[in-house]
Amino acid sequence: MDIKIRKADYADLDRIMEIFEVAKKFMVSTGNPNQWINGYPQRELIAGEIAEGCCYVCLTCGGNEKIVATFCFIEGPDPTYSYIEDGEWPDDEPYYVIHRLASDESVHGITKQCIEWCMRISPCLRVDTHSDNKVMQHLLVKNGFTRCGIIYVANGTPRIAFYKKNRLQ
Repeated sequence: MDIKIRKADYADLDRIMEIFEVAKKFMVSTGNPNQWINGYPQRELIAGEIAEGCCYVCLTCGGNEKIVATFCFIEGPDPTYSYIEDGEWPDDEPYYVIHRLASDESVHGITKQCIEWCMRISPCLRVDTHSDNKVMQHLLVKNGFTRCGIIYVANGTPRIAFYKKNRLQ
């Protein structure tokens, strides 16, 4: 099923938070109980990203549009990506970062469609995920990302960093 993507607005906030709850349950059920904990992602964080214009929603197409997924898409440089260990970034070209991609599980292929949409904005993407998030790691590799090393997020915990570049642009 095709989706359309648009910037989120404040009216979407309750639905976005519902999607995060579904995603948290999915992560726990697939062996990833430690990535989104202690109330993360907080409502205030997402509201701030809506205000900044970097929070997006994915909607089903057709007469009865429904928000089925969300993600944050931010132009780099991202300070958490300035230091990388156990590897390196392939280049220092300008990039965008995809954060907090989450779905309500009702539509298959969301990750692929989001990545394709993001690649139309920027030919260079970076993403990170928890070492326990085997599902996301698989989806990233399946969609052309390469593992580059380990970065540390703001709270000091490690994440596996991935990179994708569209060589055609």
